Amino acid sequence: MWLNHSLLDLDRMDRLGVSLCGIPLRNPVIAASGTWGYGVEFASVADLNQLGAFVVKGLSREPIAGNPAPRLWETTAGMMNSVGLQNVGVRAFVSEKLPQLRRFQTPVISNVFGYAPEDYAEVIRVLEDAEGIAAHELNVSCPNTHCGGIFFSSDPAVLGDLVRSLRPLSRRPLIVKLSPNVARIEPLALAAQDAGADAISLVNTFISLAIDARTRRPRVGAGFGGLSGPAIKPIALRMVYETAQAVRIPVVGIGGIRTGEDAAEFMIAGATAVEVGAINFADPRAPVRIARELARFVESERLSSVKDLVGTLQFQRPS
Repeated sequence: MWLNHSLLDLDRMDRLGVSLCGIPLRNPVIAASGTWGYGVEFASVADLNQLGAFVVKGLSREPIAGNPAPRLWETTAGMMNSVGLQNVGVRAFVSEKLPQLRRFQTPVISNVFGYAPEDYAEVIRVLEDAEGIAAHELNVSCPNTHCGGIFFSSDPAVLGDLVRSLRPLSRRPLIVKLSPNVARIEPLALAAQDAGADAISLVNTFISLAIDARTRRPRVGAGFGGLSGPAIKPIALRMVYETAQAVRIPVVGIGGIRTGEDAAEFMIAGATAVEVGAINFADPRAPVRIARELARFVESERLSSVKDLVGTLQFQRPS
C-alpha cells in the first residue's frame, strides 16, 4: 500500500524541491542519523526514494559495541536513548552497506564521529574513497580525549580546529551537527562556518536522566541518556532560529518533528531542510508521511515552493 501512497499528490510534491549545499533534494525531509539504521533495513517498510535524503547511523574508524541495556526509555513527551554510538565501523559500512544503498536515488549522508581529530579524519578518508555518499555530517557531541575530555561541541576554538583540519580531506560538503548542551549556540555555529563548514544541523539530543524511584537506579544502562522528541521542539526551534540569524550557510533543523506542520515551523525559523528522528521509532514511515503533509501545507498556504517558507518568522527580538 505504501507504494501507492508515495505516488499521490505529485503536483504538490513538485513544490518541495530544495538544494542543500548544492545537493538537490526532492523534498526537505531527511531521516536523521541513529533513527533509520543504515537505510537498507527500512527499504521493505518505506519508499526510500520518496525521502529528501537520509543520514546513516554514526560511523567510527573501528566497530563499537555500544552501551549496556536498557538503551531506550519512553518519557512523558519524548524518549531517552543511550545506544552508545554502536556501529559496524566505517570499513564494514563501505563494503557491506553502501553497495546496497547505491540502488536508491535518494542522497545518502554519512554521519562521522570520533574521540580525536585523527578518528574523524580516518573515517572521512575511507568514505572519500567510496562512491555513493553525497555529504558528511560531523557529529561533534563527543569528548575530545586530546583536550582532557572537552566536548568538540562546547568550545568554539576546539570545534573550529576540528572542522579546519577535516575540510581539506573532503571533496563532499561538510555538515556540522551541533549539540544543544551549551549556553549559547551562535559562537559554535560561527566557529564551524568560519572553519569551512558547508551547513549546520541542530539540535542533537539533550543530556538527561530518568530514575526508577523504586529501585533508585537510572532507567537506562549507562545512566545518562539523550532526550529527543516533542519535549525538545520549542527549544530546538529557538536554537535553529538563533543559528540561522547568525550564519550565512544553510541550517538543517532537528528536534521533535512529527508532522508536516512541525517541519514548516523549522523552515519558517530559518531551516533549509529538516531531519526527522525520534518519531521513526514509533513510525518508520514518518519521514515520507511528513513530506506529504508538508506538501499539503505548502498548497494550503498558496505557496509556489516550500522554499518560500524559509526564514519568514515575523519576530522582533527585544533589545
